[in-house]
Amino acid sequence: MADEYLELIKQRKTCYSIKAKSPVTDDRIKQVASEVIRHSPSSFNCQSTRYLILLGDEHIKFWKITKECFKVTLSTEDYKGYEMKILDRQAAYGTILLFEDLDTIREYQKRFPRFVWHLQAFSEHNNAMSTFNLWTALCLEGFGCNLQHVNPTVDQRVVEAWNVPGSWSLKAQLVLGTPTGEPGHEKSFIPAEERIMVSGFDTND
Repeated sequence: MADEYLELIKQRKTCYSIKAKSPVTDDRIKQVASEVIRHSPSSFNCQSTRYLILLGDEHIKFWKITKECFKVTLSTEDYKGYEMKILDRQAAYGTILLFEDLDTIREYQKRFPRFVWHLQAFSEHNNAMSTFNLWTALCLEGFGCNLQHVNPTVDQRVVEAWNVPGSWSLKAQLVLGTPTGEPGHEKSFIPAEERIMVSGFDTND
């Protein structure tokens, strides 16, 4: 049974060659995102992860804002190289902004004072698991996706542009669109034996 799941997660790869078309309806994107955010695990079941789904003109608006923010924070030379990357992301179909709600984390810090110093780190774990599930699910729907991190440079502009609650902390951006080619590179793998330690393993089984 696990082999079926392993085959599914192998299909999740970074894909930069994507275009502004979708293999499914916008309603389906929302449905997939809703199922993922509902069923992805979180520490103490605090459900701290939040999404902002940007499609069409709203997606383009986000990357225009990103371009403006980086233009004023980078040197002219550095910006020239970065601008092309931003335009490539803008040429996709949509972007899902991935947040953690700090008010939720603070609430659980009060409820579980023993873990007050851990819950912020646990929140990052919550977001990572949700992101992985969302990324994998969208790939199975036929999307090519890549994960970006233009925060915190754009954070305040995002709050202003979409009236995002101030307690939402932006963690990453999942860019999606219809693939126009194969993933840009083959992944190399460190042998699992170098990354896994096993104790109590019975070689006779």
